[in-house]
Amino acid sequence: LHDTQLLTPRLRQPMIRRERGGKLEPASWDEAIAFASTRLQEIKNQYGPDAIMLTGSSRGPGNEANYVAQKFARAVIGTNNIDCCARVCHAPSVSALETTLGNGAMSNSIGEIEDTACILVFGYNAADAHPIVARRILKAREKGAKIIVCDPRMIETARIADVFLPLKNGSNMALVNTFANVLIQENLYDPKYVENYAEGFEEYRALVEKYTPEYTAEITGLEPALIRKAIRMYAAAPSATILWGMGVTQWGQAVDVAKGLSSLAVMTGNLGRPNVGVGPVRGQNNVQGACDMGVLPNTLPGYQKVSDPEARAKFAKAWGVPSLPDHVGTHLTEISHAVHDGTIRAIYILGEDLLQTEPNLSAQREAFEKMELVIVQDIFMNKTAMAADVIFPATSWGEHEGVYTSADRGFQRFYQAVDAKGDVKRDWEIHCLMATAMGYPMHYSNTQEIWDEIRELCPLYYGATYEKMADLGYVQWPCLTLDDPGTPWLYENNVFTTPSGKAFLFAAEWRPPHEKPDDEYPFILCTVREVGHYSSRSMTGNCAALQTLADEPGYVQVHPDDAEKLGIHDQELVWVSSRRGKVITRTAINPRVNTGAVY
Repeated sequence: LHDTQLLTPRLRQPMIRRERGGKLEPASWDEAIAFASTRLQEIKNQYGPDAIMLTGSSRGPGNEANYVAQKFARAVIGTNNIDCCARVCHAPSVSALETTLGNGAMSNSIGEIEDTACILVFGYNAADAHPIVARRILKAREKGAKIIVCDPRMIETARIADVFLPLKNGSNMALVNTFANVLIQENLYDPKYVENYAEGFEEYRALVEKYTPEYTAEITGLEPALIRKAIRMYAAAPSATILWGMGVTQWGQAVDVAKGLSSLAVMTGNLGRPNVGVGPVRGQNNVQGACDMGVLPNTLPGYQKVSDPEARAKFAKAWGVPSLPDHVGTHLTEISHAVHDGTIRAIYILGEDLLQTEPNLSAQREAFEKMELVIVQDIFMNKTAMAADVIFPATSWGEHEGVYTSADRGFQRFYQAVDAKGDVKRDWEIHCLMATAMGYPMHYSNTQEIWDEIRELCPLYYGATYEKMADLGYVQWPCLTLDDPGTPWLYENNVFTTPSGKAFLFAAEWRPPHEKPDDEYPFILCTVREVGHYSSRSMTGNCAALQTLADEPGYVQVHPDDAEKLGIHDQELVWVSSRRGKVITRTAINPRVNTGAVY
């Protein structure tokens, strides 16, 4: 944060672009708040509250700041148009698990991974994405756990796997259905568990009936015997855990695949007890927390639906407004279309670099140029901030305190370590200033006041007090009472939080990807994590020390056979082009990737 070698300048004071095409100019806080609030109110008055889009942040601000941001969206603006990076991360997992199990989060604890007897890793490269989780997998292996890996690449976990299934890109649903088929055909599932605690079995069995290993061999590229070996190993284990990542959620049918993976756990009775479960392993440090706080267009804090009249009435009363919007808001991935249609006119961005991290950046840039107002609240002059009309400089992690939520539902407090430099403010404080300027007085003295308000409104979090977190260090929700230490694993006594109280078995027909390789674009392109940088480098690319691990312009992994056909060599500069844009990078010839795909 205070490194003299930062590659992108730290934001130290508010800035305003007084006219389109003009330059960003320094301003006082009073001036910046007045400018932004006046313009936002004008747009709301002219076009309605749903003409304004907002984001939360899955990074440094913390749960309290995200809560205040969504409160600002719903109580002040009057819209559910608020979203976060979970939309292109694990939102499919949240939707899937809410349907099949009743709760959209990881069902077990990260610490339990090392004590499970079998781990099925599906589209998840723990070594690069979450080294701490990878250590748990290694410890499980040392204790005798069986490891099954489903991934097109020979990732690090595949090197220690008992069974490695290098499936074709885009065949996830077919493989999951095939696993289910073998479970049923070979009577490997737990019929008593399914009878007592699940519903939808007959429909499930009928749909997967045709997905034999022989039927899907061409789709998945896998030998039938290998598929049978893998699912037999999973079913035979006394305890088993499924972990998945972006290899599931950033492909087509992501929701269906996540539902299918959770159904495998249901079929084998791997829920409702320690050391078993389903684990969509979250990406950003607080993407779980942003979702927990209601930074989603369809849920209020605590996963209370915007469509639920009782929930809306409760929050409206607590927030002192007549009513709250009852319809699902705009998704992050819909912004460019909504701007093109004229339904979104302004955006208020908290800690997201949309012009660096979102898909189809050319469409995003075009949308931002058309917007009447862009407000950016961040810590660095990133690409999105450079397109802003108003910039609010915020404190960073280490300069404020609050609560984060880990991928396994664990609340943990973080504390201020250093004083902020420059004329910056805390994120929740900035939203309070904006709310007050727009006629909705909002004031908090500290983050504990905000957290206590969250607890009172969210039964799932009520028992997770600041004092308890300080004492225990880690409190996993649900934490329902003041003497509740938290919940390491969900669905005790196999009671699910679905309407029926039972798990729902789900399968869907496999659909081929919408776009397939052709003569013009012969390769499949996949984005992956790397240990030295995070995703698109919006954060880590700003650190000189991390740049020494993998400098710009990055690299694209290519199989040696494909490189030979293309006549390219290792470390050679190449253009990587798609129908939506192109980028220059270096080749990394790698025999551990599959032919026909680049990463």
